[in-house]
Amino acid sequence: MCGILAVLGCSDSQAKRYRLKHRGPDWSGLYQHGDCYLAHQRLAIIDPASGDQPLFNEDKSVAVTVNGEIYNHEELRKKLVNHKFRTGSDCDVIAHLYEEYGEDFVDMLDGIFSFVLLDTRDNSYIVARDAIGVTSLYIGWGLDGSVWIASELKGLNDDCEHFESFPPGHLYSSKSGGFRRWYNPPWFSEVTPSVPYDPLVLRRAFENAVIKRLMTDVPFGVLLSGGLDSSLVASITARYLAGTKAAKQWGSQLHSFCVGLEGSPDLKAAREVADYLGTVHHEFHFTVQDGIDAIEDVIYHIETYDVTTIRASTPMFLMSRKIKSLGVKMVISGEGSDEIFGGYLYFHKAPNKDEFHQETCRKIKALHLYDCLRANKSTSAWGLEARVPFLDKEFINVAMAIDPESKMINKDEGRIEKWVLRRAFDDENHPYLPKHILYRQKEQFSDGVGYSWIDGLKAHAAAHVTDKMMLNASNIFPHNTPTTKEAYYYRMIFERFFPQNSARLTVPGGASVACSTAKAVEWDATWKNNLDPSGRAALGVHLSAYDAETPLGNKPSKIIESIPLMMEIPGVAIHG
Repeated sequence: MCGILAVLGCSDSQAKRYRLKHRGPDWSGLYQHGDCYLAHQRLAIIDPASGDQPLFNEDKSVAVTVNGEIYNHEELRKKLVNHKFRTGSDCDVIAHLYEEYGEDFVDMLDGIFSFVLLDTRDNSYIVARDAIGVTSLYIGWGLDGSVWIASELKGLNDDCEHFESFPPGHLYSSKSGGFRRWYNPPWFSEVTPSVPYDPLVLRRAFENAVIKRLMTDVPFGVLLSGGLDSSLVASITARYLAGTKAAKQWGSQLHSFCVGLEGSPDLKAAREVADYLGTVHHEFHFTVQDGIDAIEDVIYHIETYDVTTIRASTPMFLMSRKIKSLGVKMVISGEGSDEIFGGYLYFHKAPNKDEFHQETCRKIKALHLYDCLRANKSTSAWGLEARVPFLDKEFINVAMAIDPESKMINKDEGRIEKWVLRRAFDDENHPYLPKHILYRQKEQFSDGVGYSWIDGLKAHAAAHVTDKMMLNASNIFPHNTPTTKEAYYYRMIFERFFPQNSARLTVPGGASVACSTAKAVEWDATWKNNLDPSGRAALGVHLSAYDAETPLGNKPSKIIESIPLMMEIPGVAIHG
């Protein structure tokens, strides 16, 4: 992922792009027009030789700084026959689309993106963010009337009186002075759909989503932990890589990457899948102390105090550094599957298909605050890009149109979580994965890297946060008051880096069990006393669930010895 920073209407400031240099080590670009500045830190994935930014139209009257990938750029270029392109960059189409269609072109883009477009002819500008919020983006306002746009909080928090997360699927126009939603899919209304489940239609839609993300001019790989989602991503990539432009440039041997504590479930499962698919597999180990030592850097980079996000971001942060050191600049990951298909274990308790569907809608709408934020910033911290085919616009439309009755867990009929996805890739003649991997139980990434990781974090926090501190937590942190010592510990670090009230408001809060929304906690009365983001908090569902009698702050990493191999460990990019 690249880094963008724009300062609009500020006469005495230059864009402080070097705050985001970690996101784009390949090029630094700065454009000034009057009191407007567009800055860009480039991570070159497509057309590394000539795609430096900002990008322009023919006469340079329209300038654009973009973070993202436009997968249908070749198709869009064919619609712009009267335009001359300066580069081969996939993002070069944006300025020309604006010339042809005005502000209404954003929905034509198939990809992930955050951009600022400046029209110097009337000094107007537009800002847009991709449909789900895979790329990170913030907007802020200065006392001098300036508007700031940045890929990360640290690009604007010291200069703005107020700032906030830029909403996904929205466009901000200087002409109207406000936001409007450009992304309006049928599922957004949360009305229960009724399209019959067709496994082949779902399979083709996901294969297409993965294939389009093989567009790259640099070395790449897949994040693989041996769970359903990451394994499907790896399997499809390995199946269709040969014959692509990427294979011609870098070879058809797929590289896969996994991280975990020594002996963790992820490492074993990923190794088995890698052997089955024939990938060049890279296994990275970390210790609990390694992770604890990185916590401050992780919070600085991912810019949140949300407990489950920090738990999962830390191993991903450590792994991303190792991957980048091997010369790899892009990885394909598996975020989004659990939100779309109800893969979290608490979905076992969904009372009916309407509530099941509404919860999946709520989870998708919140992804930019959790998994997308983690995947984007954990990798971008080291100049690595993560692509997420499960969050492809077309695939989401197909998957979210399925009658949710088919998605619901039904033990009597042998349907476990994400059954519709598993069934779609259960091909006897040309198997994508071994059966026991295809039907392994869901495990959240922060659990799968090793249960002792979370327990180690809790113990470390307990050593630094006293009972006396917790008694005053509501006075020190009245907004999103931390209820555990682990949450208090993370909050202290976050507030040191980002002390502004606007910063703390960018982080979501509310009750949650096993990554549920606050609304879904109501599905089971026992959950109200066991609020924890770990999948093991799904009492009565997870095979290694916490003991119901044990207070949550003291839950041990008790792993039942008889756990079968049918235990899903999601991809390093897949968890919630």
